[in-house]
Amino acid sequence: MVTEALNPTDRLLAERACERLIVEFVHKLDLGDPGDVADLFTDAGYWEWVEGDRRIEGRDALRSYFAGRPADRLSRRICTNILVTVTSESTATATTYFTTYRVDGHAGGFAPPRAPTQVGHYEDTFLKVEGHWLLSSRSLHLAFAGPTDRLEAEAKD
Repeated sequence: MVTEALNPTDRLLAERACERLIVEFVHKLDLGDPGDVADLFTDAGYWEWVEGDRRIEGRDALRSYFAGRPADRLSRRICTNILVTVTSESTATATTYFTTYRVDGHAGGFAPPRAPTQVGHYEDTFLKVEGHWLLSSRSLHLAFAGPTDRLEAEAKD
């Protein structure tokens, strides 16, 4: 089915549902329980870094991976330029620009201002399963980046 065949209201509702998943993903990482991002994916969904040999596939693996974030990590992600394209009644894609600010070893209070850790974009695919939109894949593309975890940061020091 081509998107022109979709009712404009259905297309708008699908776009909004996919946008909400994008925002929920970063909200869960920054302010919630990071392992809960797994609930936003299909059973066989995956998250990958296109450059870097990192691909996590399946809900259980995603939950374990994201729940393993350091408890003392303070992060905030800013997402902009969200462009969702509904490709059928049950599929969609999106591109979202993001900027990540992060401090590892945070002990509370205000963190001193610093440059972003990462700037890039996500490329997402979505699938409507039993009436609910879910991520079927999320690929991370970095344009600007520092170390991605504490061990890499320490190795560079």
